[in-house]
Amino acid sequence: MNYKLFLLLLFITFTSLPVASAHTVKISGDIGGTIHIEPNDNPRAGEPAATWFALTRKGGKVLPLKECDCELAIYAEPHAPEEPALLEPPLKSVDAERYQGIPGADIIFPKPGVYELQLSGKPATAESFRPFELKFQVTVAAGKAIATPQVVENVIEDNQQNNQQQNAVIGFVQPIIIVAILLLSIGILVFVVKTLKRG
Repeated sequence: MNYKLFLLLLFITFTSLPVASAHTVKISGDIGGTIHIEPNDNPRAGEPAATWFALTRKGGKVLPLKECDCELAIYAEPHAPEEPALLEPPLKSVDAERYQGIPGADIIFPKPGVYELQLSGKPATAESFRPFELKFQVTVAAGKAIATPQVVENVIEDNQQNNQQQNAVIGFVQPIIIVAILLLSIGILVFVVKTLKRG
């Protein structure tokens, strides 16, 4: 009977897991942080994306922006170490979920693709924590077109064609994965029900 309970719990756990988790914890020194981007951690090019960083010190105490001299730099991937940041949006104090006064910014990503967001910080006053640098990878989906110089437009068009081909493959694969998960879940459920009826 214990294996039946195990199978039932396994089924419930498997079917309730999200496909991907955007809230990965990054740690630097004695500071940990997660990133959240609206809408639903799925930013779109050319559209404002409200972004905030939940920073905590060792032990779980929240690190508000007023206690941190923080800076945000955004790079298009791939980038060279000496390359200047593509964007450096100003940080503001944000209240989000259970966090009060944490660092946040409104970001408009110029084009679809992968970006690296680097949040660095040092104590604003006393030496209450060590300087840190947290790096987050963000994938930006296609959105509104924004005005760009002609030279850059040609590069962007080439990248957009490549991204459209990749998005077409991803758009085709996602429904297949969802159907496979549903069929597997139904199969497990039928197996569990039949096993419970026998027992």
